[in-house]
Amino acid sequence: MQQKIAAEFLGTFWLTFGGCGSAILSAAFPGLGIGFAGVALAFGLSVLTMSYAVGSISGAHFNPAITVGLWVGGRLPGMDVLPYLIAQVAGATVAAAILALVASGRPGFALGEFAANGYGALSPGQYSLLAAMVVESVGTFFLVFIVMRVTAPGAAPGFASIAVGLTLTLIHLVSMPVTNTSVNPARSTGTALFAGTEYLMQLWLFWLAPLIGGILGAWVARGVRVTTK
Repeated sequence: MQQKIAAEFLGTFWLTFGGCGSAILSAAFPGLGIGFAGVALAFGLSVLTMSYAVGSISGAHFNPAITVGLWVGGRLPGMDVLPYLIAQVAGATVAAAILALVASGRPGFALGEFAANGYGALSPGQYSLLAAMVVESVGTFFLVFIVMRVTAPGAAPGFASIAVGLTLTLIHLVSMPVTNTSVNPARSTGTALFAGTEYLMQLWLFWLAPLIGGILGAWVARGVRVTTK
């Protein structure tokens, strides 16, 4: 179990450091900023690379919604859920703390939104609570559904990490203007802790919506049966 916890900590750290770090440090850099597309790719690459690195140890969840979804889908023992969640939140929080330290090295830097997730006035596009709830639930539904299907018995070996990484990239391309894209309560918690009270007050949504979407995605994926002629 210690190796699994370490793998989930490192994986969630890398996802937060790579994905949120690209948003905080590189997205709007004058003249060379990577924008939404670059941030979306960074999230996908962070999951893809660490999945290959530690996926054989912990399953490469790096996300409480995936962990809970896989438990609901019968792929994870219940006794593993809480240790996974603690490791994921800890990894994201440590990554966010390091990003805050690095970002503060620029003169005049203010934490501001710090790549945190929000709705209403805290949404990049000023989208409503309902819009945020829908996009986060739908995004996490498909994330967990795809994770369940590409890791199911009989799935093509060796390609699961690529599929999951590309899925996360696509989700970010769609939903970043709405919520800054969570679909991951651990990532949301880590950055909200440094973004301020307003973001912490909205953090409930970025636990609730991904967990609902993840559970539904697991149920549907579990009901899918591959038939052979």
